[in-house]
Amino acid sequence: MNSLYDYIVEPVGERYNNSKKIGNKNLILNTKIESFKSVNKLAKVVSIPTAHNLPIEVGDIVHVHHNVFRRFYDMKGHQKNSRSYFKDNLYFCSPEQIYLYKRNGINKTLLDRCFIKPIKSNKIGEKIKPNIGILKYSNKLLDNLNIEINDLVSFPNKRQWEFVVDNELLYCMKSKDILIKHEYEGNEEEYNPSWTNSGEGVDKSSTGTDCRYGGGCVCGPSEERGCH
Repeated sequence: MNSLYDYIVEPVGERYNNSKKIGNKNLILNTKIESFKSVNKLAKVVSIPTAHNLPIEVGDIVHVHHNVFRRFYDMKGHQKNSRSYFKDNLYFCSPEQIYLYKRNGINKTLLDRCFIKPIKSNKIGEKIKPNIGILKYSNKLLDNLNIEINDLVSFPNKRQWEFVVDNELLYCMKSKDILIKHEYEGNEEEYNPSWTNSGEGVDKSSTGTDCRYGGGCVCGPSEERGCH
């Protein structure tokens, strides 16, 4: 069973990360299907498309766009699956909806995506230094520009597409979003909030991503998504 252009994936776990286990009890974190913040974005590849020659293989674990597994209400108040839904807990997923894949315990980016680790701010009332971070996962384009993993880099406003990868908060962005390579000052410290262990992986923006809904998400980095 192979799609012509799309991968076929299944969620790793449930479609939503709505609860956190504390001791012997489960704490409910979310009860709304509209909340993109609680949508599971971790998937397992079941089938690869026949028209693509990319490194992803069957069995790989991938980080995907929040709308792949998302449900929504139609105009009559009925729950509906996203347009990615295929059948029997299987979903279509285009290459542009996959940002990172894991094989044999190693994470690798896909296409022109990269991931940045935020760093702590020394300013009172500010947790994270804006528009700067440490390159965590790179790609071939950045390698060719001599921008390497663990380099300190800056990026534009509203590129903080938050993901939780292996219990670590990271910003997903494109190669073209990397603006400057900086020298370390020696006081940089990585930032990782405690909620990254809660099971509530967050993807706060997908601007320009082909999510099948009107040509791309344009909802911004911190607003609820209007696309389904």
